[in-house]
Amino acid sequence: MSSYWKSAGSFSQPAVEELRKKAQASVQAARKKGQRYEPALPHKGTRKICESWWGQAWCENLERYADYASRLERGRRYFRSGTVVDLKIRGGRVEARVQGSRKVPYKVDIRISPLSEEKCQAIIERCGRKIRTIDKLINGEFPEELKDLFTGENGLFPNPAEISFICSCPDWAIMCKHVAAVMYGIGVRFDENPFFFFHLRGIDIDRFIDVTLENKVESMLQNADADSPRILHETADLTELFGVL
Repeated sequence: MSSYWKSAGSFSQPAVEELRKKAQASVQAARKKGQRYEPALPHKGTRKICESWWGQAWCENLERYADYASRLERGRRYFRSGTVVDLKIRGGRVEARVQGSRKVPYKVDIRISPLSEEKCQAIIERCGRKIRTIDKLINGEFPEELKDLFTGENGLFPNPAEISFICSCPDWAIMCKHVAAVMYGIGVRFDENPFFFFHLRGIDIDRFIDVTLENKVESMLQNADADSPRILHETADLTELFGVL
């Protein structure tokens, strides 16, 4: 008598080289159809998935999701194999295609809840405490002193309850390896442009900077008449201050 469990074949993982060949074929096939794929690829010559501190912080935060530990490990392998053949970040949404064992890549859709108005305002206040920080944001940089904006409590990084994902693969798991690969691919996109963090949480970065500047100027004007030990008054004793005879 045949047995279901004995006769059923076990699932095997495709070899890295096989995945890479299929991924390249999928990108070429899409190009012939006039589709523009934007692959998220690992950096060459390094074992790090991300190079910037903010990209690395995304991966570190991701790996704190204990419920997904086993899937993340397989996702790292898939990502390093170059399987994320397309990854686009839109407001609050990531659309991607990941090459698997089949000929056609799987479709992955990740949605992240927008940042609440209360959290956004709190982040604006923290950004506006230093002129140097605002200046860097205007110039398209992200200073490391703002790292807690991502990793701190109520920061830009979403928690598991704020993320939902769907993959077209037949895997029954909540987070399959294809979704996990895309999550690492998001970190690489952040390497390229740190302001994708804001875009992903539904924040217009230009508006964010404008409001931060407005609040900073308003705060400075409110304190314009406040006394300060750094202000020299007319009655100041210059001899005592500078040793002038």
